[in-house]
Amino acid sequence: MPHDMNPSPSADGPDATGTSGRAPGAGRSTAPGSTHAAGNTPAPGTAPRRTGTRWRVVDIVVAAIIGVAAGVVFLAWSSSVYPVFSSWSSVAFPPALGLIAGMWVLAGPLGGLIIRKPGAALFCELLAATTEAALGSQFGPQILITGTLQGLGAELVFWWLRRRQARGARRLAAYTLTTALLAGLGSGIAMSVGDIVILYPAWAPMHQLTYAVLGWISATALAGGLSWLIYRAILPTGALSSFASGRDARPTRDAAA
Repeated sequence: MPHDMNPSPSADGPDATGTSGRAPGAGRSTAPGSTHAAGNTPAPGTAPRRTGTRWRVVDIVVAAIIGVAAGVVFLAWSSSVYPVFSSWSSVAFPPALGLIAGMWVLAGPLGGLIIRKPGAALFCELLAATTEAALGSQFGPQILITGTLQGLGAELVFWWLRRRQARGARRLAAYTLTTALLAGLGSGIAMSVGDIVILYPAWAPMHQLTYAVLGWISATALAGGLSWLIYRAILPTGALSSFASGRDARPTRDAAA
């Protein structure tokens, strides 16, 4: 992060021998990595500065809010939508449950989009699963395992994105709708693996494969697409002004214009 420049006590005044007339700004020291002057601020539309990887207090607080709120949504989804859909699919076609499974992986992509720090997607998804379990989810503590897998699926996508940014890549190196959809897909792949192993090991292989594919589609749309819509809806409120996700929004809109 940029550091403020502290001028030497004698930068603009007489030196120890009483002589004066130093050039303005002489004697100023600049810490490595600091900005040099207010006029050197990058112009709007240029590539945003890379943010640090160290978590701040505000990052932890907002990630906790996302995780807990998502956990409440997960519980509501498990208590209302799941029983109805499960009753129908158990008679019609059990693997169709994959169509609603994507909602349970929303926290990871959303947290990764907003916080943009290593571990954010995993933290939010795991906290959401913990919240759901603590509030009495019918799936019990096993969702802590599936939640961890789902968070890792999204985290892997954001890790890959940061790697591309570090290497100066131009394509697929920004937080866009494509990134959100890929994060949703990553969570969906991890979700399908966990669910098949833990919840549906007795299903026929073709049913398991069908559930997995439907889960990938659902996670891409519900977790990836919905997280992007939520993020874009929050932007105009200014609530993300202290995050890179909020500061990068103006150049993105200007460039698109």
